[in-house]
Amino acid sequence: MEARKISLPESELPRRWYNIQADMPTPLEPPLHPGTGQPAGPEDLAPIFPMALIEQEVSRERFIDIPEEVLEKYLIWRPTPLYRARGLEKFLDTPARIYFKNEGVSPAGSHKPNTAIAQAYYNKTAGTKRITTETGAGQWGSALSMGCALFGLECKVYMVKISYEQKPYRRIMMETWGANCVPSPSMETKAGQQILAENPDSPGSLGIAISEAVEAAVTGENSKYSLGSVLNHVLLHQTVNGLECQKQMAIAGDYPDVIIGCAGGGSNFAGLALPFVRDKINGKQIDIIAVEPTSCPTMTRGPFAYDFGDTVQMTPLLAMHTLGHSFVPEPIHAGGLRYHGMAPIVSQLILDELIRPEAVPQLETFQAGITMARTEGFISAPETDHAVAMVIREAVKAKEEGKEKVILFNWSGHGLVDMAAYEAYLSGKLADHALPEEEIKRALGDIAPLPKPSQYNPGTVG
Repeated sequence: MEARKISLPESELPRRWYNIQADMPTPLEPPLHPGTGQPAGPEDLAPIFPMALIEQEVSRERFIDIPEEVLEKYLIWRPTPLYRARGLEKFLDTPARIYFKNEGVSPAGSHKPNTAIAQAYYNKTAGTKRITTETGAGQWGSALSMGCALFGLECKVYMVKISYEQKPYRRIMMETWGANCVPSPSMETKAGQQILAENPDSPGSLGIAISEAVEAAVTGENSKYSLGSVLNHVLLHQTVNGLECQKQMAIAGDYPDVIIGCAGGGSNFAGLALPFVRDKINGKQIDIIAVEPTSCPTMTRGPFAYDFGDTVQMTPLLAMHTLGHSFVPEPIHAGGLRYHGMAPIVSQLILDELIRPEAVPQLETFQAGITMARTEGFISAPETDHAVAMVIREAVKAKEEGKEKVILFNWSGHGLVDMAAYEAYLSGKLADHALPEEEIKRALGDIAPLPKPSQYNPGTVG
């Protein structure tokens, strides 16, 4: 019988995270203080994050040790299995060999605990009592709620309102782990009050929820803020996935020609891809693809510019691909991909042509999810379906070209609490959303006065 999955023993769990900043051909442009526009130092970030995470944010060390307390918690579900998608290969009649890393086996059902556990640990050791955060589809909020429960911390989650309404079971997961989850924008913060005064029916956005969570952290006692994607230290923690995967691919006797992950803020994509990006920097020929929705085309249509990470301009300015901090995307079901910015690391690697972005429409992603479920058994999160859709495109292309490619993708989470989205698709209630050019131009007007990075690129906006 042919092997279907490749597992690692617990003894093979990576004991260090990989830091791509040690190997990037072009260093990241510095974050800027939101008030002065000057490079932000550790003291500017100290009210928001514990110092250990600030140090990781700016570190250039190639490998950073994973604390024993974090490793102990990782062993609850890690190492995660690598699957050969033989059923999908047969259905597509492709010469490609398809592998996927199953991050949906974590207690929270996604890749997010890889950094939630680490951030909860570093906050605990710094004396933090309460962590505030935002969440889109609820995967990050669920993961941080679990991390805080395991380390005895309070957790407050501001959940994008449209997702709060679409995904009640995510909220219940958070509450089961002891967190307090509220829909954003809310009346609990000045940021939320401001947004609701302007638009009482606002569906919310990740930028708005970040504003509320940051405000709650800096005004609360013994409170810090936690972000589930975008920032360098978050991507660092996620590389435990890619490092495991390199060991598993070696056991399989294969090496990827194509690597694929969905990308909203960039963490799950980067977690799998960054160890392989290092290989590409060192000469390997790999096509590394980050996939986003056509309704929120941050990488494929947005400029590379300095922008705020939140709507009311409380966070440092980051050099990244962006659609503008005031951008409110369509309320698609892939809530985790509805963010206006992209991780600075991922953005810089796009500029350096080490990875490439692609955008996929909503209906194609759900059809891909149905195909995955009916050939491999696993029901994917709507976000993950974007990666599955691109895998199918690449597998079909391999058949058309007659090439035996090896395709590896990150199955970043299950969709078992996202069944309302599948019901909407199966009943014909969903539609595709291609973002109009005028919407991008309007949102980008807000960043026109901001400083420009040295590598400023206006994107495809006229």
